[in-house]
Amino acid sequence: MVSSRPRLLVVDDEPDLRTLYELTLVREGYDVDSAETVAEAWSYLQEQAYEVVVSDMRLPDGLGLELLQRLERAGRTERVVVITAYGSAENAVEALKAGAFDYLTKPVDLKQFRAVVAAASGRMSPRAERSPALSGATVEAAGARRERVRVAAAGSPTAALARLVGTSEAITQVRGLIERVSRSMAPVLVHGESGTGKELVARAVHELSSRSAGPFVAVNCGAIPENLLEAEFFGYRKGAFTGAAEDREGFFQAAQGGTLFLDEIGDLPLAMQSKLLRVIQERAVRPVGAVAEVPTHVRIVSATHKDLAQEVQAGRFRQDLFYRLNVIQVVVPPLRERLDDLPAICSALLKRIAQDAGADQVPYLSRQALEALSRHPFAGNVRELENLLHRALALSSGDELGVADIGLAPEVHKAEDGSVAGRHGDAGAGLSPPVAAGGASALFPPPDAPLPKDLQAYLDEVEREVLHRALQKHRYNRTAAGESLGLSLRQMRYRMARLGVLSDKDVD
Repeated sequence: MVSSRPRLLVVDDEPDLRTLYELTLVREGYDVDSAETVAEAWSYLQEQAYEVVVSDMRLPDGLGLELLQRLERAGRTERVVVITAYGSAENAVEALKAGAFDYLTKPVDLKQFRAVVAAASGRMSPRAERSPALSGATVEAAGARRERVRVAAAGSPTAALARLVGTSEAITQVRGLIERVSRSMAPVLVHGESGTGKELVARAVHELSSRSAGPFVAVNCGAIPENLLEAEFFGYRKGAFTGAAEDREGFFQAAQGGTLFLDEIGDLPLAMQSKLLRVIQERAVRPVGAVAEVPTHVRIVSATHKDLAQEVQAGRFRQDLFYRLNVIQVVVPPLRERLDDLPAICSALLKRIAQDAGADQVPYLSRQALEALSRHPFAGNVRELENLLHRALALSSGDELGVADIGLAPEVHKAEDGSVAGRHGDAGAGLSPPVAAGGASALFPPPDAPLPKDLQAYLDEVEREVLHRALQKHRYNRTAAGESLGLSLRQMRYRMARLGVLSDKDVD
């Protein structure tokens, strides 16, 4: 009778270690074969297929990398876990770049050994430590942590790549690279301008990997106060400092068995970079106030808009940390380099925005609007495009979105009488701010008043106040309130939803 248990091959020339690995894996429910040389291992591989190959780096007749390279050339599907000597970071990085699924350092921690093999074989370790509070649907951290960390359950692998919309060569190459790097546990560095979708790439790497059942924890490194970095990353023990009333996990513990996404890694101060490097090398964290280290098994995906090589040269980023994070680099192209994808991106964004706003119909862009967008420089990339489409949906009265709706400045020309008119006629009529007595705008403060620190927040607050006043004046009849502001009911609903202007007094 053929066994349905996963079959593994262990390659090590030390009999005691080989026996230890075998016993550990058999107890975990695997069928195990063992070899002590590259040649013997290859003879086993010629006879049958394995789920995972666990190989020491240095063997009597060669290196574990040689075995890995043979498997790659033969197109074999076995995942290879390489065991390297303590402190040999170069060997570990070399193995990951060569296609190893993951690596372990000697002396091997058996708990970590079981977890790595379980991940490589595509099943969760029965002894893996997972926080029940983090299982299931998306978890939002409370208070200030909400802006800097998100924990999410896995999604569909197909959906993960589908979110990277487009068929251009640039984005097709990105999707292909994601599919390849997802097969291993190699650290990934995502580089790209702000707004290009670096987190979408990180999520796709996670959801296509063997860790997709684990949590995806996204951390904004630039949003954490420097004096809280260690506690936030590694957790703390009760009484470790004033206000530490109970034990709390850090980001590494929250991502156990999954992926930790370190966004804007280039913003980490040097002192924290040193501590992060040790955690990556040792695969263990020491919570603030704790004596012992806690093993951790997470995949690191980091992202930055900075040129980290230049940051290393300037002394602002540790070279050894850069070396460990930059095993595989995924470069996300800016929107201006993939304008062929603009129609598909706009269609996908409008569909999502309309759904979020509760619109009955998904609007579409006119040909002139799409042409205007294709000429726009998009310094803010896809995020800027999304903001423009949000505005367009709020301002439009029909299903077709024109140039005036998307808010791009129309080309102007002088009329015969010397007046200046927009190329699109009076499409922008009614958009000027109301004028108060004395000629000053009623929506804006006097010229000598301090400028707002957050323009969007300021404008949102002004709009929120106007909507509240209009609703109160018309007894919360949205149709009447919208008409008084020159807005359709759909536009009124959208703005109320976006700005959180909700009331149970609606009579529509």
